[in-house]
Amino acid sequence: MNKIVLILFSALWLVSCKQPAKPVASIAVATVPGTKKKVCCESNIPNRFKTAGLSGAALALPDTGNTHTSHAEMVWVPAGTFRMGADNQQAEPDEYPKHDVTVDGFWIDRTEVTNAQFEKFVKATGYITTAERKPDWNELKKQMPPGTEKPADSLLVPASLVFVPADHPVNLNDYAQWWTWKTGANWKHPHGPGSDIKGKGNYPVVQVSWFDAVAYSKWAGKRLPTEAEWERAARGGLEDKVYPWGNEKVSEGQPKANTWEGSFPYKNTRRDRYYYLAPVSSFAPNGYGLYDMAGNVWEWCADLYNNNYYKTVNNPAGVKNPKGASKSYDPDEPYAIKRVVRGGSFLCNDSYCSGYRVSRRMKTTEDSGMEHLGFRCVSN
Repeated sequence: MNKIVLILFSALWLVSCKQPAKPVASIAVATVPGTKKKVCCESNIPNRFKTAGLSGAALALPDTGNTHTSHAEMVWVPAGTFRMGADNQQAEPDEYPKHDVTVDGFWIDRTEVTNAQFEKFVKATGYITTAERKPDWNELKKQMPPGTEKPADSLLVPASLVFVPADHPVNLNDYAQWWTWKTGANWKHPHGPGSDIKGKGNYPVVQVSWFDAVAYSKWAGKRLPTEAEWERAARGGLEDKVYPWGNEKVSEGQPKANTWEGSFPYKNTRRDRYYYLAPVSSFAPNGYGLYDMAGNVWEWCADLYNNNYYKTVNNPAGVKNPKGASKSYDPDEPYAIKRVVRGGSFLCNDSYCSGYRVSRRMKTTEDSGMEHLGFRCVSN
């Protein structure tokens, strides 16, 4: 495959933090002299290739006899109206305008779905996650620019993304300094071959795609939260605050979430005690009794991502129970279908990413799997 084709092939599979995607060739990022763009722990990384028929597989699970939803380990969020969107100067354009949203009451998982819970689902259904499947080029090319040549078969293998810290300051526009596309990385081996989840049943499951999260949710008799439900829950009953706990900065006072403390991606002071993932419920809950609504892992939402969505629903009367955009659109990657992810992760830091703000919107292709991406469920 020539260099131009490889650039096109790689460029589509980027997760961006509100900045234009940068073409990459052989995992080297091309930077533009004189530009300064906001980046974050998910900037410019290649996403998991789409597997043929996976969408259907996620919606057609074997019958396991689960006929009702258990609300054990869930929290009730009462119906109400809140102001959704930007809260401070860190906000990005897609967080505006701030607008009134009313949602019905709903149940939401107290914590992120854990390894133990996901393992129970896999054993009951025989489900195989996206990262464990070989990509299908016939499906992949549908989201590629027209005329893109087929990549080498050596690239079309079960794999996912793992975080590999640098040992010195790096260019934060070059994702290859801290992300590695690793064959064999999946929910059972979140950091790749040689890693495992033994003794980590109470850690959040990661390396799961949106399809995997939907499949689990259906099996559990639940669903993924809408973006509005997620933000309502994350705010914990507080009004117009930046974080789930209020306005105190992450770096001030007692540790409030599992985040990156120090200089990303090479120095983490571990003030919060954790370098990678933390067990769920390791920090104080918000006002609704929900844990890790900031930090630890990003969380999938049901909604399609569209950069102008808030502008389309904003009106003086407010909006009730919004379900998200009818069509996905990210100007950085117009061919990709993306879903909203929320909450930040253990890699977020105010110097380059403020993902743990309650209004922070992120966007990720449905088939992505990463070491800091999980989910939680809701039910009516």
